[in-house]
Amino acid sequence: MLKKYLIPRFLQYLLVIFVGVTIVFFVPRFTPVDPVQQMISTIMKMGTYLDPKAVEQMTESLKELYGLKGSLFEQYVNFWVRLFKGDFGPSLFRFPIPVIKLIGDSLPWTVGLLTVSTFLSWIIGNILGGIVGFYYDKKWARILEGIAMFIRPIPYYVFALIILVVFAYILKWFPLGGGMPIGVRPSFSLHFILELFRYAFLPLISMMILGIAVTLQTMRLIVSNIVKEDFVTYAKAGGIKKRIIAFKYVIRNAMLPQVTNLALSMGQIFSGALITEIVFSYPGMGTLLYNAIATGDFNLIMGIATISIIGISSFILIIDLLYPLFDPRVRYR
Repeated sequence: MLKKYLIPRFLQYLLVIFVGVTIVFFVPRFTPVDPVQQMISTIMKMGTYLDPKAVEQMTESLKELYGLKGSLFEQYVNFWVRLFKGDFGPSLFRFPIPVIKLIGDSLPWTVGLLTVSTFLSWIIGNILGGIVGFYYDKKWARILEGIAMFIRPIPYYVFALIILVVFAYILKWFPLGGGMPIGVRPSFSLHFILELFRYAFLPLISMMILGIAVTLQTMRLIVSNIVKEDFVTYAKAGGIKKRIIAFKYVIRNAMLPQVTNLALSMGQIFSGALITEIVFSYPGMGTLLYNAIATGDFNLIMGIATISIIGISSFILIIDLLYPLFDPRVRYR
């Protein structure tokens, strides 16, 4: 029944979020970095004199702002209360801007860039992989797989740096970094959209090329097993055109495990954002997370990690609920 399918998955979804957020709460507190003392030290380094009483008062105020007041259990309960209100407190390195505002400014850049690159690389990689797997006896198919085999082992940061140096530094076809030109106001004009695309092209294409290579090889292996199945042999013997067999029967059946791979790929969006945005100086969650870790910003680290856990878990839940629509062997029961 529908309830037997939905309820266990929804409970699992809530459990994953609960465990993930709990880990996010405890991990920063086991690090040697004290954000309160770091903030006070930063202020004193700027030449501001603080007497002991002022330091004590500031310490108490900062502990309250960063959710570090009281016992560990009290901090944990307070963290959940603030989480349900959408309040992660102020950021340390961008004080006193609220964490939720920083995340709100950075999230669209990351989601837009990595969602587009993930979906495009998944679609293109599956189509090419299916064609290569079905027509593997052709020379052009082996050349395509050879290119994929050459690209796939290259570490992403090396590949991204090569693209950046060649196309931005040497050829100067694209900007070296950033998300849009300085001084340009966001709008729905064609000029602004083209500028956004120009700045996003290099990080987008760097992730897409590697993503296509991985998906192509995975799809080729799946298709190479499916073409040996009896129903494919019967279809060929029945005189059905190869093109119809490839797209309507072989690739269509091979797509089922790839839907699961898509969910797993979407789960790696925020981890991929870190390297991509640092290499290309792209304004997103990865750059924000790097600055948060470098400055020991507890609130920002927990805010980014919490939003990431909720977002990724929600997407995987949606894929899980939609999977019976792709695979007739799975039913809502």
